[in-house]
Amino acid sequence: MSSEKIKILFVCMGNICRSPTAEGAFRSQVIKQNVEYLFEIDSAGTHAYHIGEQPDSRSQQSALKYRVDLSNQRGRQVHESDFYYYDYIFAMDESNLANLKDICPKDQVYKLSLMLDNTPNNSNRSVPDPYFEGRFDDVFEMLTQASANILLKFKGHDNLSDSFLNISSKIL
Repeated sequence: MSSEKIKILFVCMGNICRSPTAEGAFRSQVIKQNVEYLFEIDSAGTHAYHIGEQPDSRSQQSALKYRVDLSNQRGRQVHESDFYYYDYIFAMDESNLANLKDICPKDQVYKLSLMLDNTPNNSNRSVPDPYFEGRFDDVFEMLTQASANILLKFKGHDNLSDSFLNISSKIL
């Protein structure tokens, strides 16, 4: 990667609970580290259920408990161009990862991964869907930890190395 921003897309099914929460959690981490200028962050859904809608009010309420505002986000569906545009695409669960792989151009599949693969010692690879299961606060905390770990992985990246001095002591 060059001096361009690192582009990250978070994906769930409807883009109203998990992926907007992941977007907000990651954005809050980069703001805390004063490196928001180095990232472009977005979220999308694999299905077109909630295009143009704000995140679920329960997701917004949970995020606000942690001083993260999701109200400016709007639901959208993943588009083929996203696979070429974004550097990293994090799916919230195995079902959405499979849906992404089905529509992803073969030469871009390397960009896809599961969000919780970035949480060490985590036996659960899928972020629970709070739309059906509740647990909005648990999901926010889970996504915040994964976001912090993702950010730490970028510590040695050319664009970030100078900005990340002592980052591990500041996260969370």
